[in-house]
Amino acid sequence: MSDDSTRPIVIKRKKVVAGGAHGGAWKIAYADFVTAMMAFFLLMWLLGSTAKGDLQGIAEFFQNPLKVSSQGGSGSGDATSVLQGGGKDLTRQAGQVKRGDVEAKKSTSFSKEAQAEFKRKEQERFETLKADIEKMIEQSPQLAQFKKQMLLDITTEGLRIQIVDEQNRPMFDSASAELKPYTREILRQIGKSLNGVSNRISLAGHTDAAQFAGGDKGFSNWELSANRANASRRELVAGGMDDSKVLRVVGLASTVLFDKNDPLNTVNRRISIVVLNQKTEQMILQEEGPESEVDAEETLPDGLKLPGLGKGTAG
Repeated sequence: MSDDSTRPIVIKRKKVVAGGAHGGAWKIAYADFVTAMMAFFLLMWLLGSTAKGDLQGIAEFFQNPLKVSSQGGSGSGDATSVLQGGGKDLTRQAGQVKRGDVEAKKSTSFSKEAQAEFKRKEQERFETLKADIEKMIEQSPQLAQFKKQMLLDITTEGLRIQIVDEQNRPMFDSASAELKPYTREILRQIGKSLNGVSNRISLAGHTDAAQFAGGDKGFSNWELSANRANASRRELVAGGMDDSKVLRVVGLASTVLFDKNDPLNTVNRRISIVVLNQKTEQMILQEEGPESEVDAEETLPDGLKLPGLGKGTAG
């Protein structure tokens, strides 16, 4: 028997293990590499987008972390820095505007434009009303003869209509609040015109500087001017004007003279009707003291010549 017959037979069985070169261990290493690269490029991007002063401040911070706290300042590099010194609010972003602030500015701008447009249209309405009343006076046989006693102008309060006395043609009986018949006709015609506008009105009664009989302790020009203003209000309402349109009725006696150079001039005895603009109306309602007749400068218009104007009796 040969040696080959006595040699043991060895059977090699190859054990196949899952993984190896084709396993998932390499994926972890690759993920770490990609993460590191992403962090590297992110760092490069941040460094590239940072201002030179910020970079200097960051560098100096790592060299001397206590520099800002010991020396003060906005940052180590004396520029906008992640480290703010001097007690300033770190959350404050100078130079930036909140969206709400921009919208508020736009709203304010629009509001000013709307107010300007409203004021312009209101001025146009007053001009139209003034022209309508002047036309009514011209076309009315009853009013045309009293044209020189009716003065119309536009003031800071609104459209002012003044009915003044003439020496031989007073509006009221002497020392009385009883209206003359022609004065009633004037006021009733004006009342019809005023009822066509939405604005409210103010009424003021005026006298000349002659002292009323009875002296300071009795019935005076104050009571007389107030009574005449209220009598005028009643005639305006009788002419068709809504009573709710009246916002103010006052008696000013001789405190606001039409002719300041001659306090006894009959032209100082008058009734003032003011169609109020929105601003004055709101100021009266809020009791803030509008620019009223008391504050306004009232002088005789240039070239105005009223026949027979002269000194008269009280009131």
